Amino acid sequence: MENSISNKELAALRVMRDFLMKNGRTPSVRELMKEMGYKSPRSAAVILQQLIDKEILNKKEDGSIQFMQYEFDAEETTSEQTVKVPLLGTIACGLPILAEENIEAMIAVSTKLAKPNNKYFLLKAKGDSMNEKGINDGDLVLVKQQNTADNGDVVVALIDDKATIKELRLNDDNVLLLPRSSNKTHTPIILSRDFIVQGVVVSTIPKINY
Repeated sequence: MENSISNKELAALRVMRDFLMKNGRTPSVRELMKEMGYKSPRSAAVILQQLIDKEILNKKEDGSIQFMQYEFDAEETTSEQTVKVPLLGTIACGLPILAEENIEAMIAVSTKLAKPNNKYFLLKAKGDSMNEKGINDGDLVLVKQQNTADNGDVVVALIDDKATIKELRLNDDNVLLLPRSSNKTHTPIILSRDFIVQGVVVSTIPKINY
């Protein structure tokens, strides 16, 4: 199977990558048309189909587009070593957070942040419940994958099949997941010790603005 990528296809992939980093999802056909300056959605649809045919993109059952084999490298000008870290899309209820169908792309991250011999993933933060910890709506958070955490760690916890980012506080009888927000409508979540830690937040990547 021929998988060479034309300049137009590569440009589309880069536009889709930037859109994904900014919005947490890949663009629709019309959004891709607008981003690439096309006058007709057909031109964008043709490029998408070509990339799907080459198995670089995959069209999921819900109609959204997922990156498959194509990985984004660090900028050519950098001398830093990098590792590939999965960027996760919207987490479907009932699925493990790191299920293959949640992975939208593989992003190059410096080994100064993602230490070798550990596993990491990227999540897009939603809301302002942790803004006093420097995690704002739309930011990407780099998470070290592990199922244990210490008091005071900012963790990704799985509650009723949904992921949340909160500060962990362990007591003798229960667990508190604390918001750290200037918005005082956010309140602590009180749990028994029967819950799942998916990982510990190690860094925040501010939302990309254009």
